[in-house]
Amino acid sequence: MLRYKLVVVGGGSGGCSVAAKFTRKLGKGQVAVIEPAEKHYYQPMWTMVGGGMKTVEQSARPMKDVLPAQADWIRERAVAFDPKSNKVTTSSGDEVTYEYLVVAMGIQINWDAIKGLKEALDTPGVCSNYSPKYAPKTFEELKAFREGNAIFTFPNTPIKCPGAPQKILYIADQYLRKTGKRDKATLIYNTSLPVLFGVKKYAESLWKVVEDRGIVVNNRRCLTEVRPDTREAVFVDLDRPEQQFIDKYELLHVTPNMSAPDVLKACPALTDAAGYVDVDKHTLQHNRHPNVFAIGDCSSVPTSKTAAAVAAECGVLGKNLWSVMSGGQCTASYDGYTSCPLVTGYSKCILAEFKFDGVPLETFPIDQGKERWAPFVMKKELMPFLYWQLMLKGYWNGPKVIRKALHLGLSD
Repeated sequence: MLRYKLVVVGGGSGGCSVAAKFTRKLGKGQVAVIEPAEKHYYQPMWTMVGGGMKTVEQSARPMKDVLPAQADWIRERAVAFDPKSNKVTTSSGDEVTYEYLVVAMGIQINWDAIKGLKEALDTPGVCSNYSPKYAPKTFEELKAFREGNAIFTFPNTPIKCPGAPQKILYIADQYLRKTGKRDKATLIYNTSLPVLFGVKKYAESLWKVVEDRGIVVNNRRCLTEVRPDTREAVFVDLDRPEQQFIDKYELLHVTPNMSAPDVLKACPALTDAAGYVDVDKHTLQHNRHPNVFAIGDCSSVPTSKTAAAVAAECGVLGKNLWSVMSGGQCTASYDGYTSCPLVTGYSKCILAEFKFDGVPLETFPIDQGKERWAPFVMKKELMPFLYWQLMLKGYWNGPKVIRKALHLGLSD
């Protein structure tokens, strides 16, 4: 049996950031990271990959290079949790015990939840930016497009980076204009949501983009099946489930259904009814097990699941976990800050930043609801640097300090 002061389950953005913070505090042999993957991906870059602006190789690093050297890397899957006994069981059957646990497992993509999708992804016309395997195919399909319907979907489940299904829609529009094919294309955005975007300010800006570019938007329309043999996509109206729509596609970009990881759903002692780790939304501490914390997409925190949210959560979790380890209480409070750089083409971006309840919380003292060049450059060039060089090393906890300075201390 392996024993550690702190066990972090997951080697994604949250797991790496937390492990880096605490190996510096606790030293060698005190922190373990349970993670089976050999590669770590900067997933926000996959939108750029799908648009032909980056390569999938640029989004990847060997896992050994991003995990802190002083942490023990357990290269296995976590297959069971026992919070009463403070232990995690791995895929080899080993039991790893902990004094403190941080769950950072991300969200699970369920490719087989939409009938025919898994098979269709290997056929012409169907693509998805939600995988390093398929994101490069998106650009190939854009290049191959001749005429007809280009359909983009948003599922009826929580997803990571809720802006991403729209970003590739706008990039596709710009690409087709640039290559002289836009007048032969009908761009359609079918979303399960009743709104275009969850924050009113940015939704209004995006409606202007959609209207100016002649993009068709269907709210409350959910993809249920893909028929690659006939190049048909089947949708249902969520408000009138008996009503079905069958659309022909030349290009179909699918955002797959997602859920909490199965291993978490199998442990109700750790999770809420939906299978997400049941934590206080402000402290990130578990509501029933005070030595357990969660970060990122696998947590029950009601904010958009983005890397920006993870960065802000990491600062709060780091303070609270260290306080609990030192015999104190959780005093740091997460305000729900998250960010979604809504790329609207090859040179512009709407920088959406907000906190709990969809309240805008913007870093710069300008109207970030407008399309601008500078946020695009930040998204494409600066944010990857921040991610690799600062965030994964536990040093970047979001732009709160910068925001306060630029607003002369008058912002949250």
